[in-house]
Amino acid sequence: MRQIVLVIHNVRSAHNVGSLLRSADGLGASEVIFSGYTPYPKSRTEERLPHLAEKIHRKIQKTALGAETSVNWRQATDISEVIAKLRQEGFLIAALEQTPKAIDIKRFESSHDKVALIVGPEVDGLDDRVLKLADIHLRIPMLGQKESLNVAVAGAIALFAVAR
Repeated sequence: MRQIVLVIHNVRSAHNVGSLLRSADGLGASEVIFSGYTPYPKSRTEERLPHLAEKIHRKIQKTALGAETSVNWRQATDISEVIAKLRQEGFLIAALEQTPKAIDIKRFESSHDKVALIVGPEVDGLDDRVLKLADIHLRIPMLGQKESLNVAVAGAIALFAVAR
């Protein structure tokens, strides 16, 4: 079975974060890493102001429905360090983004036992720095008039595709 780590980078919505945690749990991700300004649940070693940590935690909890406690997760500020460490551990780094070099996620095949899937902000997408650090770009084909899906929906689809 493939080991999957979900990296949620610069996603602003705590509700999307909660939904992604729930999908990560349901689809068997071994870990979720929150990077950049992505909100994250309360931890035992909490450094945020208590009222802010609690407010954010409640928003995440609303859609995570307990996955915030059942999924291994950690918070890291620097995405470059996260990617470097994952690569050192043998992970294929896959960015979910519509780029000219992105492959259709339905055609994703890899012999890698470890895949780190990076999802990012909905409006502007993952920045060039992150895209350059990725080994592969994946895209979900859009059949309607809209160019993209909600990050939580897209993340769940991508987790499913990468896990198979």
